[in-house]
Amino acid sequence: MTLHQKHNINVLGTGPALVFLHGFGCDQNMWRFLVPAFAATHTVILYDLTGCGKSDLAAYDRDRYDTLHGHADDLLAIVRQVATGPVTVIGHSVSAMIGLLATNQAPDLFAAQVMVGPSACYIDDDAGYRGGFSRADIEDLLDTMESNYLGWSSAVAPQIMGAPDQPHLRDELTNSFCRTDPDIARHFARVTFLSDHRADLAHSRVPTLVLQCSDDFVAPVAVGEYIHRAIPGSQYVLIDNTGHCPHLSAPEASIAAIRGFMDRVA
Repeated sequence: MTLHQKHNINVLGTGPALVFLHGFGCDQNMWRFLVPAFAATHTVILYDLTGCGKSDLAAYDRDRYDTLHGHADDLLAIVRQVATGPVTVIGHSVSAMIGLLATNQAPDLFAAQVMVGPSACYIDDDAGYRGGFSRADIEDLLDTMESNYLGWSSAVAPQIMGAPDQPHLRDELTNSFCRTDPDIARHFARVTFLSDHRADLAHSRVPTLVLQCSDDFVAPVAVGEYIHRAIPGSQYVLIDNTGHCPHLSAPEASIAAIRGFMDRVA
C-alpha cells in the first residue's frame, strides 16, 4: 500500500503548500469550508490520520501510535514525499500538537504552523495550570468511552461542536464520531487526553498562530493564552465563537485569521 492510499491523501491547487490535519473523531472533510479559500493560491494537502476516515485502519499500530509522535512521523513522511518547499501546517485540536512535534523535529520543512483550538495538556495541575479538566473528569470520560462508545459520542460530540444555532453541524460531528472504529477511538482518546506537551511549546522555532474560540468546551481561553505565551513570538487570534470547531462553525472568521497570519509571515 502506498503512502497516498494509507492516508487517503488528496492534493489540490498550486503554489506554496498548506497541509491540513483534522482532529479526534474526524476526517479531512471537516476542512471543506476552508479549502476553497486557499486552493486558488496554494497547494492544499489533505489526509486522514491513521485510524480515521478513509485511512488504512489496518495500519493503526498501537505501539507506534501510543504517543502523538507516531502521527507526527506520519506528517513528516507525507511532507517529504508530497510537498515541494516549506509547508504551513494547519492542525485542529490534537493535531495542533501533532504539528508542533513535527515542526520541532524538522523545522526546515515548515514555513509556519496554525493551531486551531489547541491544548498542550487537558488536565489541571497543582502548580496553577488550568487545562479545563480534572484528572477525575478525564478518567470518567475515558471510562464512559470504554463502556459505551456510541452513547458517549452522542452525548459529547454536540458539546464539542457547540454551534447552538447550527444543529446540522452538531449532528455531523456526532455521526463522524460514531463512524470511527470504537477500539481505535478509545485508544486515540486515551493518548490525546492524557498527553502533556507543555514542555515542547518553548522549543517551537517556526512562526505560529494560535486560533482560539471565545467559548470552547475542550480548550478554554486560558489554554490558548497559555500556549501563546509559551511559544516564542507566536500570534494569537480570539474568534467570537461557541464551540471547538471554528473551521466549521465560523469559517469566514477562521479564513480571515489564517490569511492575515500568512500574509504577515510572508
